[in-house]
Amino acid sequence: MAETHVDNNIDDETLVAKIVATNNTHLFAILYDRYSEVVYNKCLSFTRATEEAQDLTHDIFINLFLKLKTYKGNAKFSTWLYSFTYNFCVNYVQRNLNKRQDKFVLTDELPSESEDYQEISDENIYQMKSKKLDQALKQIEANDKMILLMRYQDDLSIKEIQEVLDLGSSAVKMRLNRAKGRLIEIYNTL
Repeated sequence: MAETHVDNNIDDETLVAKIVATNNTHLFAILYDRYSEVVYNKCLSFTRATEEAQDLTHDIFINLFLKLKTYKGNAKFSTWLYSFTYNFCVNYVQRNLNKRQDKFVLTDELPSESEDYQEISDENIYQMKSKKLDQALKQIEANDKMILLMRYQDDLSIKEIQEVLDLGSSAVKMRLNRAKGRLIEIYNTL
């Protein structure tokens, strides 16, 4: 018989291993209790609608239960879950955007790492007015929004963003810089 009582102070990695080994929903409930609020808040930052964020959170945890065995322990579980949540939200926003637009062209070609670019100062982002910034964020492409939220809302370092997105440092810096440029461009048109 599978173990149903577990110390709530068990670390995430051990808890995940036990869930994967037993498929025990009671153990998964502990994980849910630890992270549901964080996941919900991240979903809310993408959708801005509480009911939609609740639905997304529910869907994420269903998918998480099914895909938990893919967690290999190479990063902290919280980092892996953060990446899982971001990817799920970006895919959701992208699907909705595709439904609303007849034609959607993704123009996110990555320049080579040696290509020079003019870095956009963080001060440009910090000086934006919040209401106008919120409007600009609603119009920006989902991948750009994702990396901007990681950096400025969640205050992740370049190294942490690298881990979440599984990219190199210069790729993260270029994507972040490009996203800042697009955000400023949209912001200035409002």
